[in-house]
Amino acid sequence: MEILRDADIDPAPLAGKRVAIIGFGNQGRAQSLNLKDSGVDVAVALRDGSLNAAVAEALCLEVKGIEDAAAWADVVMLLTPDEILGRLYKQIEPRLRPGAALGFSHGLAIHFRTVVPRDDLDVFLVAPKGPGTALRSLYRDGQGMIALWAVAQDRSGAARGLALAYGQAIGCARAGLIASSFAEECEADLFNEAAVVWGAVPEILIAGFDTLVAGGISEEVAYLECVGELKLIAELIEARGIAGMREAISNTAELGATLGGPRIVDAGVRQRMADMLAEIRAGRFAEQLTQEEAAGYPRLKAARTAAKALPVERAFNALRSAQPKA
Repeated sequence: MEILRDADIDPAPLAGKRVAIIGFGNQGRAQSLNLKDSGVDVAVALRDGSLNAAVAEALCLEVKGIEDAAAWADVVMLLTPDEILGRLYKQIEPRLRPGAALGFSHGLAIHFRTVVPRDDLDVFLVAPKGPGTALRSLYRDGQGMIALWAVAQDRSGAARGLALAYGQAIGCARAGLIASSFAEECEADLFNEAAVVWGAVPEILIAGFDTLVAGGISEEVAYLECVGELKLIAELIEARGIAGMREAISNTAELGATLGGPRIVDAGVRQRMADMLAEIRAGRFAEQLTQEEAAGYPRLKAARTAAKALPVERAFNALRSAQPKA
């Protein structure tokens, strides 16, 4: 594995380029601000009447309409939700300059061909491995967030250098840029979201909380044990790795983990994880995402409503309200 950092990267491929950020959400806001602070000529592209226009202007960012920005820019970063990228690309394709570059921070649209770029375009990926809020705060603190980079289409012969220079400009090369592919980034990211950090971990926390409460433990204590300690283990793993985390905890905790972990994450769980990865690679999730958007997000709306009504949320709110006010 090769990790490239600031000293390894030539910023020249991005010098003098005009960058349009289409979308002003989690990544769009952070990347546009980091680019601006790095001296890049950047504009945020938004729909007419978008409430985000006033926010972007208050942050001293230039705002353009989507089609105007596409015609203006040398580099167009598509940072809107994955499920609308296909329609968005069809809207801007006629306005893209010959030989322009198209950038992404997630590989889904290219990997599953909801976007099929014009033949004359460079197409690259810079995918920070964390949320935009952290990308921005790390940049402001003089640090960076590790990112994956890839090139799917190199018509100019300079797409690699442009991708690396872009990663440098948003601060990721301070931590490191790792070569990947659109397929690898997409499949790994979707698998993590469904089967590990965003999917399985919250369900395990909820199940643990419910089990303790059903066994007579108070909701507040169950929350502190099953949910509240997650931040501590995450920090230990980040600092020391999984093996180092085990060395840092008590013998009681370590033995509990050794005996209990494999009983919960057994061969059946591992097989279901493998099944989920196979489904992701076959495009099943991409199809479901498209269907969800077309139907008006019924599953997401129902899941959000259900989450707010969980007993574990009641415990969270009770503990939060009991904390001393700052």
